[in-house]
This record gives sequence, C-alpha cells and structure tokens, in this order.
Amino acid sequence: MMDIEVVTKTTFPKIVCLCGSTRFWDTFHSVGWELTLQGSIVLSIGVCTHAEDHGGEAFGEDVAAALDELHLRKIDLADEVWILNVDGYIGESTQKELNYAREKKKAILFLESIEKECE
Repeated sequence: MMDIEVVTKTTFPKIVCLCGSTRFWDTFHSVGWELTLQGSIVLSIGVCTHAEDHGGEAFGEDVAAALDELHLRKIDLADEVWILNVDGYIGESTQKELNYAREKKKAILFLESIEKECE
C-alpha cells in the first residue's frame, strides 16, 4: 500500500497533469487514483476523443482541437506533468503536450523510463 500524505490547511497539494494517448484510458484512471491518494490534485482527460478502435476522432476535429487546447491550459495550471507513455508510446498529441510542458519549464515525469530523450 502506498503512503498517503494528509493535506492540512497549512499545506497546498501538488497539481499534476496527466498526458498521454486516450487509448490508455484505464491508465489515466489508475495513475490518477494513485496520485490522488498520495495527496495530489490531478488534472486529467475528461473525454476520450478517439473512436473505440482509435481509428478516428469521435466528436469531430473542431471538438478535438478545443479539447487539445483545454488540455494545454491544464498543463499551465500544473506543477508537474506526467507523460503516460504506456509501452513507450508517445503519439503526436502527447508529443505536442510534452513540448509545451518543456517550453513552460514544468517538471516532467514519465510513467515508463525512456531509452533516449524524446524530441
């Protein structure tokens, strides 16, 4: 069992934003659950934009673009950004979020260790 830090009125919890492919929806839930129990405020995806087979955008490009932009605002709010690179996968959208987090000088953690630096 993990250690649970009790948040008091004199402490302010760390804000963490989760980034990754929505095809790993279950990973978002499990990592978010763990970080929440550790006392972090977790900003995550609220809508899975991919169709069930991950072959296309389920809500149309305009909605997907608006959700992508909203996620960048979550990164703005975060102290830390977690890249959920399941099996080493970092897709195009996640790479954009990673680049944005770097540009904003956010602390970045990866779910799985990476062999080499992503560009």
